[in-house]
Amino acid sequence: MLAEVGFAVARIELPMTTAGTSRRSFLGVPVEGDVPPGEPRPVQRRLSDLEPALRAILADDDILSFGWTQYTPYFNDGERCVFGVNEPWFRTTADATRDEDDDDALALSVHPTLAPDRYDRVSGRFVPVERDAETVDRHARCQALADALATGEFNDVLLDAFGDHAHVRISRSGITVDEFMHN
Repeated sequence: MLAEVGFAVARIELPMTTAGTSRRSFLGVPVEGDVPPGEPRPVQRRLSDLEPALRAILADDDILSFGWTQYTPYFNDGERCVFGVNEPWFRTTADATRDEDDDDALALSVHPTLAPDRYDRVSGRFVPVERDAETVDRHARCQALADALATGEFNDVLLDAFGDHAHVRISRSGITVDEFMHN
């Protein structure tokens, strides 16, 4: 189409300027002015790279469900509003009676039965909690998923799969996506 209106589509190498920097071009058309650099984004990975972490959690009979919220903020204190995935939550058999609207209380970093430490209100510090070997292993599997999501490397596939402003809930019986309302 550009060729139809008289633009050359082939890449044109432009000479260096006197300041020693090259000029930019887009489809062979010179670009004038200052081009502000964008913020670097993590290299995006395929869903198949995330699959082992997801399957390890789904195979654990003591984890009933897990999920996360994902959205692009409407406002970010003057910073760019960029799509992201929040810390995942995990509902274990020990948490089965908890209200499903309280998923944030089951975030891995503060999880009542998985986190390696808990907040002691008296001392105002986090104190280690003794956990059995299976719970330590379960926490490690959950942490692997949390770490993978935190990199931002799966944002594109998760946005494509579940959309923006979404609360994602995954269990062995299926995946539920609800609209997520946030400030």
